[in-house]
Order: sequence, then structure tokens, then C-alpha cells
Amino acid sequence: MSGEKLYKHKISLISQLIQGVDYPMQCDMCGQDGFLFCTEVEGTRLDLCQNCSKFGKVLFSKRPVMKKESKKAKIVEKAPEPEIIELLVEDYANKIKSAREKLGLKQIEFAKRISEKESIVQNMETGKFQPPITLARKLERFLNIRLVEEIEEKPIAKDDAKPKDGPLTLGDFVKVRKKK
Repeated sequence: MSGEKLYKHKISLISQLIQGVDYPMQCDMCGQDGFLFCTEVEGTRLDLCQNCSKFGKVLFSKRPVMKKESKKAKIVEKAPEPEIIELLVEDYANKIKSAREKLGLKQIEFAKRISEKESIVQNMETGKFQPPITLARKLERFLNIRLVEEIEEKPIAKDDAKPKDGPLTLGDFVKVRKKK
């Protein structure tokens, strides 16, 4: 390209960019930028410039696609919801044993009534077996005692987080827990 043609070519590219054209459209045959025509050349569809389109049959013209200013969705950050964690109370073994004895039941009778093995009842009462939350809830209903405590775990909001000066520490990952 001569100096003047190169200058005009650059000006056309810049004007296309200013007008909001997504990308400069290039001729598939010669590589020239500008308006293209969808042309069928020997059975193949090509996007060709005006000069190259004479080698085939022009099907339709292609204009550069103008950029539309899209409305960006507003990202609304919700306050993090506290997570509720259910934990077994520390003295669950003593509570279970004393409540069973108040009802006047032996371990084997108690196990049959709650549909569990006697060994599980023995291990729970000695503290060797920590019952899952579902079993603890069943025991709460049967014995009319409180075995599960709910703890509200409040994640630290981004605004509350301290600015990062140095490397991450374990304290950066700790969540604050509050009893309900």
C-alpha cells in the first residue's frame, strides 16, 4: 500500500471504532477492511470486498455491526445471611442417662422404645458415641430434654473485613459464631 492509501485505511479503521463497530470486517480474499459482500465463489460463501466480489455471485451486502450500549445489570450485594449450625451440647451423656433413669427405664427397654441398639445407648451414656443430630432430636422428643443447640454463624461482611496489608492469615478465614 502506498502512504496515502495506508493513511486512508487507518482513518477508516479509526472512524469505524469511534462509530462503535464491533470489529473491523476483513475481506476473506485480500484482507482489506471495510464493507463486505457475502459472495458465492465456486460454491463457497465468502465475505469479500467490492473489488474481490466481482469474482463470484454477490448474495447480499454485509455492513459492520454497530455496538449497542447495553444496560448493565446492577449487582446488588446482599448482606450475607447467617448460617445456623446445630451442635450437640457438651454434657449430652449425663443428660441422656439422668432423663432415662427419671423415666425408670433400663438401657435395654429404652433402646427398644427409641428403636436403637442397646450398645448405642450404652455408648451414648458413657460419652463414647456422639449421636447424629437426627438421633439427638429423637431423644429430645422422647426424653423431653434439650440436646441440640443452634449456633448462628455470621459471616464477616466485605465492608467489615480489614484491608489487606500483607499475606493471608488464619484469622482472615475465621467466621464469628453467636449463640442464638
